[in-house]
Amino acid sequence: MRGDLVRKLAARCLSTGLAVLAFVVLALTGVTGWGLALAVAALAAAAVEQRVRPGADLVAETALIAAAVLVGYARRLDDGFDPALAATALVLLGLVLLVGPLRTAGNLEIRAANLPVRAWTPLIADRLGVALLGLLAAVAVAAALALPAAVALAASLLVAAGAGAVALDLARRRFRPTAGGGQVARALRRHEPEFLLYFSAPPGSEYQVTMWLPYLERIDRPFLVLVREPEFLAPLAAATDAPVVYCPTLRAMDEALVPSLRVAFYVNHGAKNSHCIRFTQLTHVQLHHGDSDKAPSANPVSGIFDRIFVAGPAAIDRYARAGVQIPAEKFVVVGRPQVESIEVRQEPTRGLAHPTVLYTPTWTGHHADADYCSLPVAEALLRRLVERGATVILRAHPYTAQNPTSARHLSRLTELLAADRARSGRQHVTGAAARELSLTECVNRSDALISDVSGVISDYLYSGKPYAVTDMGDEGDRFTERFPLAGSGYVLRRDMSNVDAVLTALLDTDPLADARWVTRRRYLGDFPAESYAEGFLTAARRELTSARELPAPAPAPA
Repeated sequence: MRGDLVRKLAARCLSTGLAVLAFVVLALTGVTGWGLALAVAALAAAAVEQRVRPGADLVAETALIAAAVLVGYARRLDDGFDPALAATALVLLGLVLLVGPLRTAGNLEIRAANLPVRAWTPLIADRLGVALLGLLAAVAVAAALALPAAVALAASLLVAAGAGAVALDLARRRFRPTAGGGQVARALRRHEPEFLLYFSAPPGSEYQVTMWLPYLERIDRPFLVLVREPEFLAPLAAATDAPVVYCPTLRAMDEALVPSLRVAFYVNHGAKNSHCIRFTQLTHVQLHHGDSDKAPSANPVSGIFDRIFVAGPAAIDRYARAGVQIPAEKFVVVGRPQVESIEVRQEPTRGLAHPTVLYTPTWTGHHADADYCSLPVAEALLRRLVERGATVILRAHPYTAQNPTSARHLSRLTELLAADRARSGRQHVTGAAARELSLTECVNRSDALISDVSGVISDYLYSGKPYAVTDMGDEGDRFTERFPLAGSGYVLRRDMSNVDAVLTALLDTDPLADARWVTRRRYLGDFPAESYAEGFLTAARRELTSARELPAPAPAPA
């Protein structure tokens, strides 16, 4: 995303620039105090870069800063050759060179949460970079205070001892692996999970998993969550009591996929899904993380899975309409269990004087053909809504902030609603307050929805309440052909030329009220409201039962 790229470039330029400046000032001038201050500032910038770019290689920066601090230290002591300072320099050089490789080696180790294991080595290896920056800051402070070099040497040796212990343990794991796998594998075998949820995605995508966790838990069989990126380990472990395992390599996956496993669930079409698909005797089930008429919802890659759980018959038609040929027996209609708590309004509510409208702009997508974002034209829409006396819940897509242009548009809309709230007293909900509400809470609080092409519309459809869809491609009559779900809603043109007519239909007359119930069955299945989630739970248990007699999973060649 462009926003991420800007932040990463800024962090890189700041840390490198300050490191070079600190070295130049300390090595070529006599301004020792300011030079040490610049070194500490460079260390702070390097720490920020590590947060923004977790895999950043900071060897050059830390080497420059270490050299600068040692020059400043020698100048402060001003008593000729100091063996303790020379030893400190050697230890620091070794740490600068070894911290990166040790962190890389530690990141190749399997890690787990919600299991009775203590794998301290990978955790310490991951924090060695922070420890080195802290050590350099401490040495800089010791230099500024002109403390004896023995103090800096003692601190350096302490960190070096920790790095040495990590190196020895990682070497033992690599060259003398424990028979039958490590602690994580042994704990998983004791846990005896019957299925796993496999997940790989860009940062900030954990919502794709958290929406499914409550229903996987209701299957009432032991399971695990297997993630391929380390940043997901902590947030997902906090969202479930099931074991969460981080597997950075195929070897780690071989260790984590214990013989008791029979079924693997997936929530997206991530490239790394193929790493788990190679376990050919698992039953592989695609769940998706939403149901919409977006192009990615008919991804041909779906064909690699043994089963594709879909919300309703419309999803099967979507693949056929996109020309994706998948055998009919792979599809299982299970409904969309996440909507079970949405309150259903059976009778249309017309002529509301002060309606609450949920507006959910989507993000720009990875590619132009998936850019359905209405934020660039939404200001006119929101102005019309507040003129009609509506209270607005503005809930943007989690990825919106990653695009600087979208973030600016969202900021302007937030300011517009804040100004109206101050003027009228209407309790608009925006920003963090909107994200704190679940989608279900937003749906239940609202009387109508305005959305871009996205899975939010399918979820909202369950409520029976009216919705409008933005046509950001100016497709006219072809829009509802490409996105049939919009046919039961009110279509807003990109130029907002029909905004008044759409808002009248949406909030007053609602002529499509009856058509929505027909669409609801096609998109969300025909399951009883009182046991709606049972459609998914029954299908999932059936897959586990049918796979129970299969032999233990074995990986195909990578």
